[in-house]
Amino acid sequence: MTQFKDKIALITGGSRGIGKSCALKLAREGCHLVINYRSDQKSAEETAARAREYGVKALICKADIAKVNEIDDLIKFTMDQFGRIDVLINSAGISQIIDYSKITENDWDKMMELNEKGTFFCCQKVIEIMKNQKSGKIVNLASTAGQMGGFIVGVNYSVSKAGVICMTKALSKVAIKFGININCVAPGLIDTDMTTSYPPETVASMKSGIPIGRLGSADEVADGIVFLASEKANYIVGTTLYINGGTYLG
Repeated sequence: MTQFKDKIALITGGSRGIGKSCALKLAREGCHLVINYRSDQKSAEETAARAREYGVKALICKADIAKVNEIDDLIKFTMDQFGRIDVLINSAGISQIIDYSKITENDWDKMMELNEKGTFFCCQKVIEIMKNQKSGKIVNLASTAGQMGGFIVGVNYSVSKAGVICMTKALSKVAIKFGININCVAPGLIDTDMTTSYPPETVASMKSGIPIGRLGSADEVADGIVFLASEKANYIVGTTLYINGGTYLG
């Protein structure tokens, strides 16, 4: 996909997991990067260093996507460095395994602030930049939990990801008029830092319900995201791509 050559991608949560896989796949295709991280600077630096091996510029920027003022700083940093944003990948997010009866107000607010509010304001602000460019691709990261009501994750997580799916549909209708495609991926159980923190017996139970018989990989999800960010997806608008090994078929 040489179409990414010399384009600029901003990846929230780009230092680890799915975001990291996206960064490296785009770098391989010649895309310059801004890799956002919240606390793990070492991982962000390592990801950027690997990306630079492909001959692209890869910068890191610390920002908490749950805070709008820090989103502003992240976008300003990207524009100051590159002057444009061609691709936005919203992969920053958190999960929580918790019974509905034990969810606190703080649990709820923390989940919504990052997974839902943060994603929205990243979209809102980057859309304004892409409108001036008359082009752009935005890919949001949701979850199968947002389609099925969750597995063992908290209700707050499932609701936040269902919101991302609906948000993608709503924003895509407006943005496409300006040449901006907004789409979404909804992964199932993926082998990342997030799932390795789950109890092994929980993962085994969830794995038994996956028709393909295994967990997905971050690279497999990233392949879908990079496709949606490419020119091959120019006629795809407001769609959620299922990447779940057959767990949810729509």
